[in-house]
Amino acid sequence: MAVRNLFHKVSVAPTTQHVRIERGGQVVAETDRALVLTETGLDDRLYIPIEDVRTDLMVATESHTTCPFKGVASYWAFADDEAGRDAAWAYPEPKEDVAGIRDHLSFYGEAVETYVDGVRR
Repeated sequence: MAVRNLFHKVSVAPTTQHVRIERGGQVVAETDRALVLTETGLDDRLYIPIEDVRTDLMVATESHTTCPFKGVASYWAFADDEAGRDAAWAYPEPKEDVAGIRDHLSFYGEAVETYVDGVRR
């Protein structure tokens, strides 16, 4: 039987805000269908539907991590980044409590510029 951490909460909710992700002035993602993942002890994270991401600019990396609350994450880098640094991640098979983030990407803040309703975060 799995033991749940009663003090650690994770939730996913849609936002009506317009989200645009840029890298060096190029739009990488743009959506009005983002999800906000809120997790105890971490900053809120925006998850963008994969259909609203320029995946032609990205490549999957070999990186994977496991979160006991969200599942196994897969990572993506920008195709033109010779160092292949992880810039975004996804949970292809997320845990039931956060199933809504399936088929969504979240970006590292240091890898991109994020605008919410036109204001840079």
